[in-house]
Amino acid sequence: MNLEVIMKLIEEKNYPGLKLELQNIRSVDIASILEELNERDTLLVFRLLPKDIAAEVFSYLSTEKQAELSTLVDEKELSDILDELFFDDKIDYLEEMPANVVKKILKNTSEMERKLINQFLMYPDYSAGSLMTTEFVDLKKDMYVKDAFAKIRRIAPDKETIYTCYAIDEERHLEGTVTLKDIVLAGDDEKIENIMQKDSIYVKTHDDQEYVADIFKKYDLLAVPVVDNEKRLVGIITIDDVVDVIEEEATEDFYRMAAVQPSEESYLNTGVFTLARKRIVWLLVLMVSSTLTGFIIQKYELALKSVVALAVFIPMLMDTGGNAGSQSSTVVIRGLVLGEIGIKDIFKVVWKEARIAIITGVLLACVNFIRVYSLEGYSLLISLTVSLTIVLTIIAAKVVGGILPIIAQKLKLDPAMMASPLITTIVDATTLTIYFRLAVWIIGITV
Repeated sequence: MNLEVIMKLIEEKNYPGLKLELQNIRSVDIASILEELNERDTLLVFRLLPKDIAAEVFSYLSTEKQAELSTLVDEKELSDILDELFFDDKIDYLEEMPANVVKKILKNTSEMERKLINQFLMYPDYSAGSLMTTEFVDLKKDMYVKDAFAKIRRIAPDKETIYTCYAIDEERHLEGTVTLKDIVLAGDDEKIENIMQKDSIYVKTHDDQEYVADIFKKYDLLAVPVVDNEKRLVGIITIDDVVDVIEEEATEDFYRMAAVQPSEESYLNTGVFTLARKRIVWLLVLMVSSTLTGFIIQKYELALKSVVALAVFIPMLMDTGGNAGSQSSTVVIRGLVLGEIGIKDIFKVVWKEARIAIITGVLLACVNFIRVYSLEGYSLLISLTVSLTIVLTIIAAKVVGGILPIIAQKLKLDPAMMASPLITTIVDATTLTIYFRLAVWIIGITV
C-alpha cells in the first residue's frame, strides 16, 4: 500500500507530499519501497529523507541496492550517510563493496577510524570479530556510580546499546558486566566493582559466528562482549546481528540439504552459469554414486527376467526407503544444530530410530501386503518378499539417516551435507540389495 502511494506521488511530482508521507513510514518499510524503485526514483526518495533517517534506511537495504546508491550519490553524501551508521553496519557495508568503493570511503575518513576499519576488515569472515561493534559503554571497575552516570549521559547518543555496560581494569581486561538497572538502583558512592556481575559470558574475536549464535540462545542474551586472546575488551555483538547470522546459517543448511552449494547473492541477481556451477558438482557426485544401483540391478538381471513382477515394486521400495532416511536425517540434523544431540548420543539415536523403524515398517508392510496380495492379486511369495523388504529397508534407512549426520559432525563436516539427496542414494543401493537377496531366498530364483 505504501509503495502505491509513493509511486503515485512521484508520478504527480508532488515532492512536498512525498516528503510528508515518508515521515509516517518506518525506516525498514522505506527500505523495502526503495528496493522496488528504479535508479532515478530511488535517488529522489532517498534525498528527501533526513540525514539520520537516510542512514538508518541505508542499513536495511540489500547489498545490491547499497552498491547502486553508492554510485548514484557523490562522495560527500556517501560519507555523511556512513558517518551516521553504527560501526558494525558500516563494516558490513564495506565488506560487501568493490575495492574502488572502499578506497573512496577510506579516503574520506579520519586516520584513527581508517585504522580501526582496516583492523575489522582483517578479521576472518564469519567470525565474532567481523560481527562486533565498538560502540558500547565501558566503565572502569573502580569508578563510582555517579561518575558512571555522567559518562553514560555523555556518550550514550553515539552508542548502539547502553542497557548493559562492561567493567574493565586499567589495561582494558574484561572484569564483569553491569546493567543500567543495577546502576540506577545503586547509591552514588557505590563502586562499579561492587555491583557488577563478575562471571561474564563472553566470546573471542576468532570464534565462529555459529558458536556466537549458540551462546546467545543458551544464555538469552541481548549483547555479548568480545575479547582478544588476553581477555581485553575489543567490542560487543548485539542481538540484531545474531538474528542475521541465524538466518544465514539456516539458509546455508537449507542449500546443503538440497545438495546445492550456498550462494551469498539473491536468486534473481545470480547469473545462470554461477547457479549451474554451484549445482553441477553435487549432481555429478550423486549421478556417479547412483550408478551403484545400476550395477546391483545388472547383477540380478537374471532374477528379474525369471520373475518380471519384481521390477514393478522397485520404484516404490526405493522411494519408501529414501523418504524414511530423509525423515531421520532431518530430525537428527536439527537436533545437532540446536545442541540437543551430540556425538556421544550416537547409540541412543540408533536405538531410537531402530524402534521407530520397526513400528512404522511393520505397519507399512501390513498395508502393502493387503494391497499387493488381496487387491492386486500377486502371489503369496512375491507379496511376502515385497512386504518384508519394506520392513528391513525402513530399518536400514532410518538407522543410516540417523547415523550419517553425527558421523559428519565428528569428521568436522556440515551435517546438512548428509541430508536427502545423499541419504537417498545410499538407501537406494541398500534397498535393492535387500530386495533381491530376499527374492532369491523366499522365491527361490537363481541369480
